[in-house]
Amino acid sequence: MNILSTTQHKPQPLAPAGHGGTQHAEPTVRADLPIEGMTCAACAVRIEKRLAKQPGVSSANVNFATKVATVVFDPAATVISKLAQAVDDLGYKAVVPTTPAAAGDPAHAAGPDAAGHDHSLHSSHRGEDQTRLLRIKMVVGAVLSLPVLIIAMSHGTIAFLNEPPIGPYTNWIQLALTTPVLFWCGGQFFRSAWKGLRHLSANMDTLVSMGTGAAYSYSLAATVWPGFFAATQAITTGEHGGHGGVVPVYYEAAAVIIVLILLGKYFEARATGQTTAAIARLIGLAARTARVLRGGAELDVPVERVVMGDIVIVRPGEKIPVDGEVESGDSAVDESMLTGESLPVEKKQGEPVFGATMNTTGVLRVRTTKVGKDTALQQIVRLVQEAQGSKAPIARLADQISGVFVPIVIGIALLTFVIWWFAAPADLRLSMSLVTAVSVLIIACPCALGLATPTAIMVGTGRGAERGILIKDGAALETAHKLSAVILDKTGTITQGKPALTDVAAAAGSGLGDNDLLRLAASAEKHSEHPLAAAIVRGALDRGLVLTEPAAFRALIGHGIEATVDGRAVLVGKAALLAERGIAISMRGAADALAARGRTPMFVAVDGREAGFVVVADRVKPESKAAIEQMHAMGLRVVLMTGDNAQTAAAVAAEVGVDQVYAEVLPHEKASKVRELQAAGFIVGMVGDGINDAPALAQADVGMAIGTGTDVAIEASDITLIRGDLRTVPEAIELSRSTMRAIKQNLFWAFIYNAIGIPIAAGALFPLTGWLLSPIIASAAMAFSSVSVVLNSLRLRRA
Repeated sequence: MNILSTTQHKPQPLAPAGHGGTQHAEPTVRADLPIEGMTCAACAVRIEKRLAKQPGVSSANVNFATKVATVVFDPAATVISKLAQAVDDLGYKAVVPTTPAAAGDPAHAAGPDAAGHDHSLHSSHRGEDQTRLLRIKMVVGAVLSLPVLIIAMSHGTIAFLNEPPIGPYTNWIQLALTTPVLFWCGGQFFRSAWKGLRHLSANMDTLVSMGTGAAYSYSLAATVWPGFFAATQAITTGEHGGHGGVVPVYYEAAAVIIVLILLGKYFEARATGQTTAAIARLIGLAARTARVLRGGAELDVPVERVVMGDIVIVRPGEKIPVDGEVESGDSAVDESMLTGESLPVEKKQGEPVFGATMNTTGVLRVRTTKVGKDTALQQIVRLVQEAQGSKAPIARLADQISGVFVPIVIGIALLTFVIWWFAAPADLRLSMSLVTAVSVLIIACPCALGLATPTAIMVGTGRGAERGILIKDGAALETAHKLSAVILDKTGTITQGKPALTDVAAAAGSGLGDNDLLRLAASAEKHSEHPLAAAIVRGALDRGLVLTEPAAFRALIGHGIEATVDGRAVLVGKAALLAERGIAISMRGAADALAARGRTPMFVAVDGREAGFVVVADRVKPESKAAIEQMHAMGLRVVLMTGDNAQTAAAVAAEVGVDQVYAEVLPHEKASKVRELQAAGFIVGMVGDGINDAPALAQADVGMAIGTGTDVAIEASDITLIRGDLRTVPEAIELSRSTMRAIKQNLFWAFIYNAIGIPIAAGALFPLTGWLLSPIIASAAMAFSSVSVVLNSLRLRRA
C-alpha cells in the first residue's frame, strides 16, 4: 500500500484522456495513510473516530487488516500533516511522505508517479521487518518460558529443583526468565494498554496486560517478600510456605500467555503482510521502455518519457507500453491480462489498445492517448488499492466485548479488595485482600478469550490447506460463512481457460474424412502464432496425426492463413476469407449453430473448394456443473460474470446452470457489479483467476482465486483454491461455517468460565465453606479453560 495516495474523490475508472491533474480538482481528496502501532480492531476504531472529528474530513475508514487509514477530506480545510498529527496524538504513528502532498496539495501526492511506478512500496518492507521482529520475540519468549513452565508444572516432583543449590532460588530463576518475556517480548501489549487507558478505552491488549501484569506483580512480591504471604498461605493452601518452603508464584501464567498471544499476532502479521504484493505485481506488468517515432527516427525511451500524441511502434512479441489508438497496421493482441479472455483480439486502424497487453502477430503504429496514472492498468491498480483499503465487514467480537468486560473485572477486583480489607482479621487484612483481588485478575485473564478465535482459525485454515484451500486470514474465514451470493468468472474458472479443438466436420463431396481435413488444416497452421492455430495443431497431435511442413505460408491478418500442404492450396480462416476468394460455403448453418453455443468455427478450403470446418472453444471444466449444484444446495445465488460476448456467456450459463449472467463486462466494471449485489443485500464471494478480476476480488466480501490463475489475482484474493477445482468453493464455505460454530462455542465456554470463576475467586464461597480460591487454583482453572478451547478447536481437523 502506498505511503500516500491522494486522488480526486470518486474518480471515474478508465477516464478519458486528459482527465487528471490538469483539470480542476473536486472539493475533496482521498488519502491513504499507513498506521503503525495498531494491535487490535479497537485501535482501528479509536483512530477512525479521531480522524472523523477533524475539520474538513468527510469520511474516515481505518482498515486493521491492511493497517491503512483512508481519509476523504477538503484540502482547503485541513492538510495531511494535521491528520497525521491527530493520529500521533493518540499514541500511534501515521506515516507521511516528505512531498508537497503533506501540505494538502493533491496534485503532488505520493504513490504512483507519472509513469505509474509506485515508489512508496517500501512500506511493505516495514511490515516484513515487524513480522520478523514478532517471530524473534515469539521464539525468544518460548525458549525462556519453557523452563518456567517446567518448574511450575513439576509441583515439587523434580528433586533437584527443590534441593540446594537450586531449590531456595527457583522463584528468583523464574523471575529472571519471565521478566524479559513480559517486558521485551510482550512490551507492545503493555504500551497498547497504556494508550487505551489514557483515552479511557479497553481492548484485548488491556486484558493481556491486566492478567499477565497481575500474575507477575503478585509473583514478584511473593519472591521479594515471601514472609509477608506466609499467613495467607495457611488459609488458601493449608501449608506454611508452599512447597519446600518456597511461596508459590505464577510466573508461568504471565510468560505463557505472552508467548501464545505473540504466536497469534505472528500468524496474523504474515497474512496481512501480503497486501502490497498484488499492487507490486500489477505495476510490474507495465512495459519499461517504448519505441517512439520522433523526427523520422525510431528511439527507445523510458515509458515515463512518452507523452500524449507520441507515435509508438510495437513489434510482434512486445508489450504495448501505453494506452492508445492504432494509427496503422493489423495484428492480434493478447488482452488476457486485462480482460481475462484467452482469445486474442484483432486490432486494425482506429481500434483502441491498452498498455501491458501483448502484441502477437503484426507490427502496430499506436498513437498515444493515455499515459501514467490514466492508463487502464493504473486504473486497475487504483481500484485494487481502494478495495483493499476499504473496511472489512468483520466484527472482532472479543475486542468489542472486552471494552465492557475489562472495566467490570477491574471493578470486581477493586471491590473484592475493599470488602476483604474490612471483612478479614486485622493481621491478615492486607495479604487476604491482595490474594483475593489477584485471584480475580488471574482467573479473569483473557487466555481462553484470546485463544477462542485464533485457535479455531488456525485449525480451520490448516484443514483448508490440506484440502487445497489456502485462506490468507481469519477475516476471510469468518466472513465466508455468511456468503449469500457467489460470482464466478468464466474463463479459467468455469472453463479451462485456453482454446481447444472441439469439433471437425468435413464437407460432403470434398473427398476428405475428418482426420484428413484436420491434418491439412493443422499442417497449414503449423507456423502460425495465433492461439487458435495452436489449439488446432495441439488437437491434431492429440489425435495422433502426423503433420506436414507447409510451404508458402502467409498470415492474413484478421482473416486467417494460407499455405501449401503436400502440393495442395489450403485456406483456413473466417467465412469472409472464403467469400473473398469466391468459394461457396454450404456448411454455414451448422457452423452458426456451434457459434451460438459459444464456440469458434474456422472454415477450411482446399484447392479452391470448401473442405469443411474445424471448431475451437474454451471448454467447460468437467466439475463446474457439479460445483454449482452444490452451491445451490447451500442456498447460494450463483452469478456468471465475463468480459466475453453475451452469446458465449449464455451458452456457458445454460450448460452449467447459473442463476444470473453479466456479459461483456469491462475490467473496471467488475468491481461495480460486485457492489451492485452488495447494495442489494447480498454477502458476495467472487471467484476468478485473471488480472482483470483483481479489483472485483478485492471488492468482494470474500475473494477466491483459482490457484492456476495469475499471481495478481491470487495476491488480491482472500482465499486461493490451489487445485483449480470449482468444487473447492462450496468446501471453503462449509469449512467457514464449521469454524464459526467452533468460535462461538469457544467464546461461550470462555465467558461461562469467567462468569463462574470470578465470583469464586472473589470469595463468594467463603461464608459457606470457609475456603478462598488460591491463585494457584485460579491459574489451574485458567489453564483448563484454555485447554478446553484448544481441544474444541482441534475438532475442526475432522471437518
